[in-house]
Amino acid sequence: MSPRTLSEPLFARTRLGSGPGLLLAHGAGSSLAGTYGPVLEGLAAGHTVVGVDYPGSGETPRSTGPLSLDDLADQLVAAADEEGLDRFAVSGFSLGGAVAIRTAARYPGRVTALVLTAAFAYRDNRLALASSVWGKLAASGDGELLAEFLLMVALGTQGLESMPTGQLGQTLGYTAAAAAQGSPEQVELVGRLDVRGDLAAIEVPTLVISTTDDRLTSVALHRQLAEAIPGAELAEMATGHLPMLERADEWLRLATDFLGRRRVPSEFSTAGEE
Repeated sequence: MSPRTLSEPLFARTRLGSGPGLLLAHGAGSSLAGTYGPVLEGLAAGHTVVGVDYPGSGETPRSTGPLSLDDLADQLVAAADEEGLDRFAVSGFSLGGAVAIRTAARYPGRVTALVLTAAFAYRDNRLALASSVWGKLAASGDGELLAEFLLMVALGTQGLESMPTGQLGQTLGYTAAAAAQGSPEQVELVGRLDVRGDLAAIEVPTLVISTTDDRLTSVALHRQLAEAIPGAELAEMATGHLPMLERADEWLRLATDFLGRRRVPSEFSTAGEE
């Protein structure tokens, strides 16, 4: 694949920590902080963490048209360029998993490893139906109804049923307030993306973290990723779709142990250094 022309960075970005580069790609309807907030400090303890907010998330203005998976991948790498990272691992959650896969496909000489959590290469029937309902609710402006739907499908049985009534109400309020303005465009992308053609060519070490009580992206989709990416490792977590929220320490341990085993000296290089 020919070298890509560097993109102008347009998305709001975050940089934390020091050490080998680690790019973060967040999920649909969320933001970098919304997806990775509980584990950001832990990741930054051993990595230079760089992430972006998609259009309509965080401080990135909402898009006036459909989103492109290639653009999301290019903007993630543009953020890395701005922060002086030449090589980097990429962690992608849900929609961010597809962003991470496309990043590895478009920049094969720069990506050193992938961590894919609750991720999918394409939408199956369950995800097609869920994303259709999700998108309609997001477009309706009914934040309370959207929050009820998201908690119902995103939290695992233990995480949801362990909440007292008061905590459930508080969580619904937080979820409604935190929903990204760009949710309709981000969820629309979920319903049409397909990165199955990228998988066989991925040559970097890959960890697929499967959330086994997931009602949004099925275990079958997670396993298909692990089977299609050469040499990929599969790890299971007994959570719903939000392992960084439900079991942050467990997720952090899996991700950092994997990245630590795959660390090579060249990962510390930054743009312009030998």
